[in-house]
Amino acid sequence: MKRILLVLLLNVVCLSGVFGQQITRFMVVDLPRVYTTFFQESRAVREFQERATRVQNEINRLSAEILELRSRHADAQLADNQTEALRLENLINRRSEFLREYHQTKTAELQRDQARLMQSGSFMTQVYDEIRYIAESEGCSAVFNLKDTPGIVWFSPTVDITDRLIQSLRTRSRN
Repeated sequence: MKRILLVLLLNVVCLSGVFGQQITRFMVVDLPRVYTTFFQESRAVREFQERATRVQNEINRLSAEILELRSRHADAQLADNQTEALRLENLINRRSEFLREYHQTKTAELQRDQARLMQSGSFMTQVYDEIRYIAESEGCSAVFNLKDTPGIVWFSPTVDITDRLIQSLRTRSRN
């Protein structure tokens, strides 16, 4: 009888140790997708996209102008008008250099603006607050950014909270 009681007691102790441990749960989120889906609807992003469109339109206009000058240059050479051909060649070189510098400068500016938008304090605070709320309400121990964590080789779609996060952000932004 003592032996049976000892075995039962050991089983209870072992089982309580197993059930007493908390299982670590993790989730993943695709932050760039959250940004492009939710934050893209904001005024700041729309203004950024308008600036990018204006820059691209100016680049297209300057490129078309250079093409027109090249066509006129070819016509001047065919007409054996060396003075006009030389003048157009100089103009083409100046405009091409301006276009190159304009493109580099504006591209760098747009990249800085985009990085600033993605790191915008209020947006990221709102995202991290929502992630924390979702994770805590579901008993999650860790949430990984899918794009910044190269160690994630595979994950079940059930641990991806990206869609829930986007929906939650949209719901809170309407209130």
